[in-house]
Amino acid sequence: MKRIFNALLAICVCALLFICWRSIQDDIDFQQEVTVRENAVKARLLQIRAAEEEYKLQHDGMYCDSLWKLVAFVRDGRIPKVVKEGVLSDEQMEKGLTEVTAAAIVNSGDQAAIAANGLQGFRRDTTWVVLSDSLFGPGFACDSLRYIPYAEGDTFELQSFTNLTRSGSIQYVMECCAPDASFLKNMGRNGDRLIVNRKQLADDMGNYPGLKIGDLSNWNNNAGNWE
Repeated sequence: MKRIFNALLAICVCALLFICWRSIQDDIDFQQEVTVRENAVKARLLQIRAAEEEYKLQHDGMYCDSLWKLVAFVRDGRIPKVVKEGVLSDEQMEKGLTEVTAAAIVNSGDQAAIAANGLQGFRRDTTWVVLSDSLFGPGFACDSLRYIPYAEGDTFELQSFTNLTRSGSIQYVMECCAPDASFLKNMGRNGDRLIVNRKQLADDMGNYPGLKIGDLSNWNNNAGNWE
């Protein structure tokens, strides 16, 4: 009887240890999944930021205010790429040659002038490459920019705005957001509880309940709220 009691006691201890381990491991697994989802959203927001910065360069400093327009810009846009071969020596520059004048001589096709100035290996050509390939590499799915990872079709919230500074100058700002309620959905009761707790904390601190880049009210160089 004593042996049976001891065996049952050992089984109970093992069961309790397993339950404790499983509880701790479940918390670890949950936090790891949260981190995976957050990192995926952050990576997508940084891609949107890169696209917006290029859009700004090509649109007189203004940011895109529509995800549809931004996707089309990345998919159909082009970006200049300068092919450079050769460099000017100190002697050539002392003679008055500059990048512009040297390129003009080479592009003229005058072989005598090219030889006289020692520009046989000098080349400056501008080509236009596909914007999506330049920013994100070949094969990038441009339409994916619209969608928040793990959010089952939810899209980012993108806005742009024009501010007038105290000095009277115009300042263009943008903001792109992904709410916790989108990318933390379907994670069970712990996920639902985390969404509620994060929203409460964000509301108390006057922060956004999720991940975002940029800020419509304060220019911050399009930094992420996690940076």
